[in-house]
Amino acid sequence: MGLTKWLICIIASIGFAFDIYELLMLPLIIKPVIASLSAPLVQELIAGGMAVPEANALWAPGGEMYVKWARVLFFVPALAGGVFGLLGGYLTDYFGRRRVLTYSILLYAFAAFAAGSFAQTLPQLLFFRCLVFIGVCVEFVAAVAWLAEIFTDPKQREKVLGYTQAFSSIGGLLVAVANYYAATYALSLPEIHGGHEAWRYTLISGVIPALPLILIRPFLPESPSWAKKKASGTLRRPSIRELFSPELARTTIVTTLIFAASYGIAFGAIQQLPQILAWPRGHVEIKAIANAAEEAAKTAAIATAQREGKEAPAPGLLTKIGKQAGGNASDKVTSTITKWQEIGGLVGRLIFAILAVWIVSRRAMLRLFMIPAMIFVPLYFWWIASTLETEGSLAMIKWGVFVAGLFTVAQFSFWGNYIPLVFPVHLRGTGESFAANIGGRILGTAAAFITLTLSAGQPVTALAKYAAIVAGTYALIGVILTFWLPEPKEEHLEE
Repeated sequence: MGLTKWLICIIASIGFAFDIYELLMLPLIIKPVIASLSAPLVQELIAGGMAVPEANALWAPGGEMYVKWARVLFFVPALAGGVFGLLGGYLTDYFGRRRVLTYSILLYAFAAFAAGSFAQTLPQLLFFRCLVFIGVCVEFVAAVAWLAEIFTDPKQREKVLGYTQAFSSIGGLLVAVANYYAATYALSLPEIHGGHEAWRYTLISGVIPALPLILIRPFLPESPSWAKKKASGTLRRPSIRELFSPELARTTIVTTLIFAASYGIAFGAIQQLPQILAWPRGHVEIKAIANAAEEAAKTAAIATAQREGKEAPAPGLLTKIGKQAGGNASDKVTSTITKWQEIGGLVGRLIFAILAVWIVSRRAMLRLFMIPAMIFVPLYFWWIASTLETEGSLAMIKWGVFVAGLFTVAQFSFWGNYIPLVFPVHLRGTGESFAANIGGRILGTAAAFITLTLSAGQPVTALAKYAAIVAGTYALIGVILTFWLPEPKEEHLEE
């Protein structure tokens, strides 16, 4: 490959990495986010006459308002991303792959920065997260179509799509690392809205992919096959209705539903793990670490005031300092566990990239990962429900999430390789967008909504068990539907 094609691979890899970076950020930060942004609402309830324990219970993890906003923050941005991502697929076919790819990355990067810098209420955060998801959902479609049409040699295309998508797992690993270091060095970073909360710095780090993109964009070419058809006037207008024509209806429907199954395994169970572990009644080892950090922060604040000859912090301020420290300590542990998940996902994507060149049957390729996920993930989360009070079980939880990530995340690479082979040029972006956004982003991420709804108001063990049931159901549906998954008729991308 020449320099231009290497630049294409680099920018696509960055885009894929930060797609997942943004998607996997919320499970890591949702608990401290809701705790922080709901604090004024709790005070309003108390000022209105509600007893302090009742007001706190409404917004505590598992409480009525906490569950409501957790569901909203998981599902509404995914819904917005799915709807606008579908429009983005149409725009990708109409305006070109490169242009839509560029602006979608800029959108989610600067929306992520704004979420961390400016959001002071939960509705404000929700607005910015919706913008982030819109950018992410559009970017995936544009990037896959762009790569598939630039690299037309079948074996080279399989390798490029496989290895660039492997950077998605690098993105998941990076967000865990970013959250870890944000929690570690939060007090050394600039104050934002009167505090040093790790979740804000984690959100702001999402602006990173915009920086190389601004520099590289002038050197990126448009998709040759799209540009040729556009210039000759032979590019047919994209149509969602055509996806359901007799020739494509089966492909569209089955691909969309199995895509949803892959996402359902991830969002129904795996992405709930940080909440399960960091719940107030979550894992015994994490509770001990958070409590110790909270007490140490309070003691340090009092000691600092005495050393400087000042009055001790007011009880309310002292509580706030302690809770921030406890939350940051909890974030550090859960982000470490998330690293294991993403390392497993990276290994799975690399295994997929190697096997994709050699295994001809696409159905067999998908089942190679989906069937083990269907068996392992439900059993793993059911086991977690019984070990939350067991000292020393975190080590086994780390290895378990590594395996769960390997089998589940590899499925996402499958779709990037498969979908370009089953839709024609003028419908490639639209077809990918429908499957990825209606299937993955809406029907798939609805699994998180279902898990949280079923477990609302119940102990954390119920959250783990319902995660097992929801993920197992999605996976079973996906495996059954693989029997109707069309095999690509030819290994090239022409009409």
